[in-house]
Amino acid sequence: MSKKLIILGGGESGVGAALLAKQQGYDVFLSDGGALKEKYRQELREAGIAFEEGRHTGEKVLGADEIVKSPGIPEKNELVKAIRAKGIPVISEIELAYRFKGSSKIIAITGSNGKSTTTALIYHICETAGFNCALVGNIGYSFAKQVAEDPKEWYILEISSFQLDDIKTFRADVSVLLNITEDHLDRYNYQFENYINSKFRILENQTSNDYFIYCADDEVIMQKLPLLNTHTNPLPFSMKQEVKKGSYIKGDQMMLRIQEERVSMSIYDFALKGKHNQYNTMAACIAAATVGIRKEKIREAVKNFHSLEHRMEFVAMVRGVEFINDSKATNVNSTWYALESMNKPTVLILGGIDKGNDYGLITDLVKEKVKAIICMGIDNTKIIEAFKDIVPIIIETDSAKKAVNAAFRTAVKDDVVLLSPACASFDLFKNYEDRGAQFKAAVKEL
Repeated sequence: MSKKLIILGGGESGVGAALLAKQQGYDVFLSDGGALKEKYRQELREAGIAFEEGRHTGEKVLGADEIVKSPGIPEKNELVKAIRAKGIPVISEIELAYRFKGSSKIIAITGSNGKSTTTALIYHICETAGFNCALVGNIGYSFAKQVAEDPKEWYILEISSFQLDDIKTFRADVSVLLNITEDHLDRYNYQFENYINSKFRILENQTSNDYFIYCADDEVIMQKLPLLNTHTNPLPFSMKQEVKKGSYIKGDQMMLRIQEERVSMSIYDFALKGKHNQYNTMAACIAAATVGIRKEKIREAVKNFHSLEHRMEFVAMVRGVEFINDSKATNVNSTWYALESMNKPTVLILGGIDKGNDYGLITDLVKEKVKAIICMGIDNTKIIEAFKDIVPIIIETDSAKKAVNAAFRTAVKDDVVLLSPACASFDLFKNYEDRGAQFKAAVKEL
């Protein structure tokens, strides 16, 4: 009799898991508490997979041999509590995909900030070097679906802490941990330690044949690492110290030392600008070198990489005012990185759903670089309270169009208008992509 697998959640990862499980002979049923997107309904029907939406039928779900839980469903969900109480094994989609990936290799990237950019850059370097590879995971394409429909020799995988929470045997050949800052604490009982432990699961199954790339300048990582019993090969990157193996920046040169390979590159050749992107680029270059990519290919790829949509994306120059879309900045740390790379007077567009933000983290940068704040949200009280004494102009708006118009009126030639909201987008927009798209549309109308 085939194993009964229930998929909880019918988004990209849930539907991908369902397709792979069906292909591998499981008895699959998908259950989503909300409405499915039409394209996902279509895919499930075509594959002959039974599903329900708008509800979870308790007895059906609790009759499972195993459950694949969407990363979006929290542990405090009543159904999840019932599943845990009954002792039914729960795995994530990346764990399921890992079971059936065959001899393919994985480069996995996590961190609180910069993971999408770093993942995309590693993928770009691998592609430039002619690798048979796919870009999957939290970046928007299901790892399981890729394994089912178009298997590759290499998977470049962006992983969130939620995806790591339900791994069992998942192992990356190369793992990257960029940084750890307070984020998503509502999912971790407001215990920062729980979130830290979650991130470090990326290396828990690694062996002495694998590599662990990490930021030696991140205090949280450096406090935790000595307490762990790891078997992997550590490769740090740093701007503050020279490292024997790994990468560091000295003056305007990035030095890379892996095995016999020695590479130096001017940071002015990096396509990605800003100090935070120098960290991302070092991490990506180490990952590329560990899998045997030659320095000429690494150099070429790092020089011609284009940044991601909604992540420090140049939109337009209008009458000498530059517009930048950093809609993917959904926490204060991301906004800190964005401001840190600004070298012109900045009109900052902030706001949305507050996830327990501490704006104190960006106070000094706001004082130094921001001439006006445009609030774009339903409730802007906390932002106004945080900055009313240090920013002379604060304007409240409730749409992307009004925010862009207010910012343009406030800016003068050689200023930059930066959308870097530090908040989730769900009060006025479907998601950060929708917020970024509306911002760009409004800029193009100026």
